[in-house]
Amino acid sequence: MNCTLTYLLYFLGTKITFINKYKIPENVPLIVVSNHQSMHDICPLACYFKNRHPKFVSKIELGKGIPAVSYNLTHGGSVLIDRKDSRQSLSAIKKFGKYIEDNKYTAVIFPEGTRSKDGTPKRFSENGLKMLTKFAPSAYVIPVTINNCWKINKKGMFPLGIGVNLTFEIHEAIKADSMEFVKLFEKVEQTIKNAVA
Repeated sequence: MNCTLTYLLYFLGTKITFINKYKIPENVPLIVVSNHQSMHDICPLACYFKNRHPKFVSKIELGKGIPAVSYNLTHGGSVLIDRKDSRQSLSAIKKFGKYIEDNKYTAVIFPEGTRSKDGTPKRFSENGLKMLTKFAPSAYVIPVTINNCWKINKKGMFPLGIGVNLTFEIHEAIKADSMEFVKLFEKVEQTIKNAVA
């Protein structure tokens, strides 16, 4: 489904490029951390990591009302968090981290929490990633920088942007327990933001 939705972007003249100079670790859980520019960030990432069973940390509101997408989030192993209820959010992410660890799946998290409407990165929140690395200690964290996706929805849902060149830059994987979390978080955030055009 995600790959089909990604291919539909080509009807807008969209060019999608993945830049990856590094080997992605095999047979281990992955935590993909990315900036967030548009709802169109999600499907290309899911398609790119499709062989690694990507699951998303998503706001609870997306669990209803969106055909196919809501069903996939609710029944496909992703986690829905209530951003107004920190206890629920942290408990859900704790359970999700264990699930990723046990099954060697891929978690995808957008620590900005909400999309950047002009491409300028917002402040990264550390709580979600901290819980994931704590309960999926064998995971590798993969920073990803997305550029230009915000231009598709520059004018809202209609009209969509035409001829946008999207890039997804995959950075070097970092073993989650290879350094203190504070240093890990700082390195991931700076790696992502330094590559934003």
